[in-house]
Amino acid sequence: MYTAVITTTTLASICINHYVEGRKKCLQIESPVETEHAGQYKKSLPVYTLEDVAEHATKNDRIWVTYGQGVYDITDFVEEHPGGDKILMAAGGSLEPFWLLYAVHKNPHVFALLEQFRIGNLKEDESSDILSNMEDPYELEPRRHPALKPASVKPFNAEPPLQLLVDSFITPSDLFYVRNHLPVPEVDPETYSLEITGVGVKTIFLSLHDIKTKFPKYTVTAAVQCAGNRRSEMSEVKPVKGLSWGPAAIGNATWSGARLYDVLKAAGLEEDHPGVEHVQFEGLDTDAANLPYGASIPIEKAMNRKAEVILAYEINGEPLPRDHGYPIRVIAPGIVGARSVKWLGRIVVTGGNSSNSHPSNSNAM
Repeated sequence: MYTAVITTTTLASICINHYVEGRKKCLQIESPVETEHAGQYKKSLPVYTLEDVAEHATKNDRIWVTYGQGVYDITDFVEEHPGGDKILMAAGGSLEPFWLLYAVHKNPHVFALLEQFRIGNLKEDESSDILSNMEDPYELEPRRHPALKPASVKPFNAEPPLQLLVDSFITPSDLFYVRNHLPVPEVDPETYSLEITGVGVKTIFLSLHDIKTKFPKYTVTAAVQCAGNRRSEMSEVKPVKGLSWGPAAIGNATWSGARLYDVLKAAGLEEDHPGVEHVQFEGLDTDAANLPYGASIPIEKAMNRKAEVILAYEINGEPLPRDHGYPIRVIAPGIVGARSVKWLGRIVVTGGNSSNSHPSNSNAM
């Protein structure tokens, strides 16, 4: 019988030897242990087949979904779903393929909420079939430094121990906090292409080689901070939505790359072009609907040469690691980290803010 697992914070301690500026340190790292279960077969409830569930894919027919061996009627929850209508992608089917992508759902609060809508059990052999046909979208994730403390594993979000963060003014790239909304994409630098399009520009495509050779290389020292930094302290006052970050979801590094101003000028954009208000960025990381992560910054910031917004291809003098946006990411100093889009694939000059839902609902997929 298949059993879904809830991860709770039962803590085990491990010691990691780490060298910072030649000094050996033993760190006590808290490690989450899986202790509770959900989605089990309940004898008191009726049994349904996948065919039965598939007949309930619209509001008129009631919206059913499965998870583990549970069958749920979520019709009355759809309007309240923090991730909007994305939940309808699972209508009449299983939540599991989507929760593999958005593993932040696998926590006691979400499972308790889901169980409120439980109406039955899924036929046992059919729940096994669902699992056998699924691939893990996170199986090709990069390796990470063992000192990083995960706030979530899939997608991977983690921060360094505070004592390591403050040891150096410049944060080493392997200890820089990681904020991912989706699986880390694999990008071939030889075929990489950045599209620049929108209002007031001619559409152009730039290769990684173009960005490195056709534009002056600028280096800026800038801190990047997650909007959720220290959220765990807020939770001590009252419940708040989002990942439980400690105080180290912040880092300071030297970033090198082409200036956004120069790239937009190369596409023909003038500072005073009418109707232009924002510059949108789209990443190459995509969700279950093949929609990219995205965010935007005001045109006043993008076209201000002194603002030092760059399309970075280096951190601390080295190529960007995959977790930090290889081969190109935005660095927008002075703006929340969610706007410094990683794995940059497209820039759109527009009259409005980014319509992408991830920055405003970044922890509520």
